[in-house]
Amino acid sequence: MSHRPYNVLFLCTGNSARSILAEAALNHMPGSRGKFVGFSAGSQPKGAPNPYAIELLERSGIPTDGLRSKSWDEFARADAPALDFIFTVCDQAAGEQCPYWPGKPMTAHWGMPDPAAVTGTPEEIRKAFSETLATLRRRIAIFASLPFATLDQMATQQRLRDIGQA
Repeated sequence: MSHRPYNVLFLCTGNSARSILAEAALNHMPGSRGKFVGFSAGSQPKGAPNPYAIELLERSGIPTDGLRSKSWDEFARADAPALDFIFTVCDQAAGEQCPYWPGKPMTAHWGMPDPAAVTGTPEEIRKAFSETLATLRRRIAIFASLPFATLDQMATQQRLRDIGQA
């Protein structure tokens, strides 16, 4: 591959559950090394990843080292990684005024329910987190399988939006 790895940013308001799960899932996905680098951030970061998210990732054999809740402002700075794709994974972030993203990355909304908002027993909460990770993994697998070299920008943009409906 002649292109540097594609930098992918997953956004959610709190950057503690969905976006953290997506970042970790992309970075751990078989075949992603050298092709993608996942990041996550939020407009109003909670300050730490949700403990249920970390527990699920560890149970799933997905590394959690370096995962942290951070502001999307880190990715709007001049010294930030050049972003190729940005996916919002929660409804609130989709409607928020986003910072200017240098390089004009492709964006799409992949909204889904917030597992951190689920109330109930610990098992019910764990189930919500597991379902969220499963949905994210399906979407990420579809995204990663796109033939980027043969798609024009408009076709790629439409496919990215379609994945959010998967």
